[in-house]
Amino acid sequence: MPTTEVAAPRVYVVTGAGSGIGQAAAAQLIDQGHRVIGVDLKNTEVVADLSTEEGLAGMVEEVSQQTSVVDGVIANAGTSLQAPLDVAINFFGAVGTVNGLLPLLSNSDAPRVCITASAASLHPANDELLDAMLNGDRETAAAIGEQLVAAGGMAGYLNYSSSKQAVARWVRRNATTERFAGAGISLNAVAPGVVITPMTEQLFATEEGRQQMEQGMPSPLNGPARAEDIASAICFLTSTAAGKVTGQVLFVDSGYDALTRGDTSW
Repeated sequence: MPTTEVAAPRVYVVTGAGSGIGQAAAAQLIDQGHRVIGVDLKNTEVVADLSTEEGLAGMVEEVSQQTSVVDGVIANAGTSLQAPLDVAINFFGAVGTVNGLLPLLSNSDAPRVCITASAASLHPANDELLDAMLNGDRETAAAIGEQLVAAGGMAGYLNYSSSKQAVARWVRRNATTERFAGAGISLNAVAPGVVITPMTEQLFATEEGRQQMEQGMPSPLNGPARAEDIASAICFLTSTAAGKVTGQVLFVDSGYDALTRGDTSW
């Protein structure tokens, strides 16, 4: 969903900008003439560990030193380790990034936020873990995550799927609040399906891995996506062209959501 918008340069903060979807989004924005402040663990304008409260605070401080206005926040940093770190980065890191940068977003004439969720948000989740995240209880969420890992089998995966469902639900809960819609800030998410990125390319290197991905998350429309496909959707949602789009979880998943849920959303 690329935008052909020709607009004045905007300032974007992109987390997870060092690779994959974040890197692709940053590249597209720069190609459009915008300024990007990238955030990652290394080789970006801001180096920060967004899994911790200290890292989040440091990121906000560094961004604030580089700009007084942020037009778009792309909270993309994430992991898929099937461990509590998924919760720390995918949910608390994303939400902390958005909340921390709200003062800078409020200085923009057209502020936009996009968080990277996942089509895995449609997979089973742990209700207690979801509640802990959505209640902002980082300590309890970490403890539940550790218990899931200790349970063995596929239980650890619930850290990942739950973190992505929590992000999607957080977007829906907050998009129309005074803090966001009331302040003119659009809040959306993208939900990628299977994407070929550095985080998944090892799986695609073997036939067994490819079959595993296809069974777990089919991609009816032309197979798995590339990072650039997801980035195009992100760039649209954070552009001035998307001024009336908020509270949406946009599945960029080659049809997995439609295949899974059909028309049951209505």
